[in-house]
Amino acid sequence: MKILIQQAHITDAQSPHHGTVKDIFIDNGFIKDIGNNISIQADTVIHQNGMFISPGWVDIFSNFCDPGYEFKETLETGSRAAAAGGYTDVFIIPNTRPVVDGKGQVEYIRQKSKSLPVNILPIGAITKNLEGKDLAEMYDMQRSGAIAFSDGLNPVQSAGLLVKALQYVKTFDGVIIQIPDDKSVGVNGLINEGIISTQLGLPGKPMMAEELIIARDIKLARYAGSKIHFTGVTSPKSLEYIKRAKDAGLGVTCSVTPYHLYFSDEDLVNYDTNLKVYPPLRTKVDCIATHHLPHEYDSKVLEFEYAKYGMTGLQTSYSILKTILPGLSEEKLIILLGTNPRKIFGLRQPVIDTGQSCCITLFNPAASEVIKETDIKSKSKNTPFIGRELKGKVIGIINGEKVFLNN
Repeated sequence: MKILIQQAHITDAQSPHHGTVKDIFIDNGFIKDIGNNISIQADTVIHQNGMFISPGWVDIFSNFCDPGYEFKETLETGSRAAAAGGYTDVFIIPNTRPVVDGKGQVEYIRQKSKSLPVNILPIGAITKNLEGKDLAEMYDMQRSGAIAFSDGLNPVQSAGLLVKALQYVKTFDGVIIQIPDDKSVGVNGLINEGIISTQLGLPGKPMMAEELIIARDIKLARYAGSKIHFTGVTSPKSLEYIKRAKDAGLGVTCSVTPYHLYFSDEDLVNYDTNLKVYPPLRTKVDCIATHHLPHEYDSKVLEFEYAKYGMTGLQTSYSILKTILPGLSEEKLIILLGTNPRKIFGLRQPVIDTGQSCCITLFNPAASEVIKETDIKSKSKNTPFIGRELKGKVIGIINGEKVFLNN
């Protein structure tokens, strides 16, 4: 397929065309020409005033629920949501049925997702069946294509087991991903512990539960000389710990979610179950992780206490960031959405230049739109952003010969 992109602002610090407005001609998944006023016959012409182009974005923590929970999401619907949100690469957590704790499950995901518009990269489980007792077959999973290792929504509680995992993945320069949560603290907590939890009469989860695990796991990473990534960080004290670890040269990185930046626990006064998330919203980084956790209608439309944790996040991620952080430059956003996650997890850094294979995201920072349920590509619609106007709009992605453009 021949594609001509007209008048795009190129945002790619590695490209010789960075900061320029150019036409880009793509043929069969490769960039063939970059220049001014390219005149050539193309199957598809993409033109939009104010359009930007960058290397493809990466999400490092999503749940596509396949296999076992396809009523919530599938690899197909999850990949459409990711592409609509500008993502060319998505890491998916192992919290499926069966759990992704062996090479067979990794290979199933890799094979089933080959024809999809985004690159789906499985995260292998740290422990067998996510039970936190025995290490899973991490070496075999890594050889089969696991991008990193995590127990996903079941963070490893045993220090002894986690240090063994850190030592194990060091042999192949792997990365452990951990949601920082000491589950013995605030064990029944539903939202952030504070004034709002008291007013609503809901049991609270203190920030200390996060801070304890981060302090502990930094020490374990130091001891093992290995890499750990904390995702869903919400506490300022946690960020202090992580900054000190980085300053000391440790292999410690972190990510935050767009919805933790946009909302706080004050938004829970109407008991909106779409805002029941894990980790919880708090009071008013290296990269962004969407924590795309889709749920079917029956898991959210019920009493707050019984609702499942999580919301969809891939499709609205960029617009949320543009809305809540309007002063953040496009260059910085691209670092958070693409450059840094690729660097942390050792992915190829695509470059927008002649002769390069195509892995790009198209977006318009100045555009805005009201989020409609009918526009959501995910199988699940559990998002509190329906009906809200957000700034910034994704136009689509081109990933090799695979093209996905929003209407």
